[in-house]
Amino acid sequence: MLTRKQHQLLLFIHKRLSEDGVSPSFEEMKDALDLASKSGVHRLITALEERGFIRRLPHRARALEVLKLPDAVSPAAPKAGNVVEADFTQGAANDTMDVPLLGKIAAGVPIEAIQHERDRIILPPDLAHGRGEHYALEVEGDSMIDAGILDGDIVIIERSDTAMNGEIVVALVDEEEATLKRLRKKGGSIALEAANPAYETRIFGPDRVRVQGRLVGLIRRYH
Repeated sequence: MLTRKQHQLLLFIHKRLSEDGVSPSFEEMKDALDLASKSGVHRLITALEERGFIRRLPHRARALEVLKLPDAVSPAAPKAGNVVEADFTQGAANDTMDVPLLGKIAAGVPIEAIQHERDRIILPPDLAHGRGEHYALEVEGDSMIDAGILDGDIVIIERSDTAMNGEIVVALVDEEEATLKRLRKKGGSIALEAANPAYETRIFGPDRVRVQGRLVGLIRRYH
């Protein structure tokens, strides 16, 4: 699963290779994606290379080869002059949707509240239930490993200020710390349960915890 910027760069490189037979320069890629510096381009290219979408050809300047395109764009590389393009503002195709990646969420000791949008992720609508507003967060920590949520996973969250007993939620504690935990309501208290015996359940008064969303999906990247 690629982020929005990774998608955009991959298609831009593919388009230039199809039209001109040569990959764009780092400066051209930076301008095309409206990035602040060429170091951002380098990070995107490295990510695409690690995921098997492109390959850098040795001993040649500006030499990139597109090995594959995302399924949502095209199952095969188009011929020159017939480049496939996608609108990533509304999603790459009718069967995809675009959600913001807001930053990291701790699955252990809580960290600062959810950050501002840092990227976009394109995913099938059924992964986000196709309803309501959704966002994505990168998991940091190992306290939810017994629920199948690992450090580095991307979780898809449906925005909601309520949750059923036992659901995994993004909880905001004392209006300043956000964490991913299983919610349990016990009398007049709220318990945030880890899914790792190494972590203790934390119990709060109801006025100290605010639900910010419910877990509805997960993306795992293999390098």
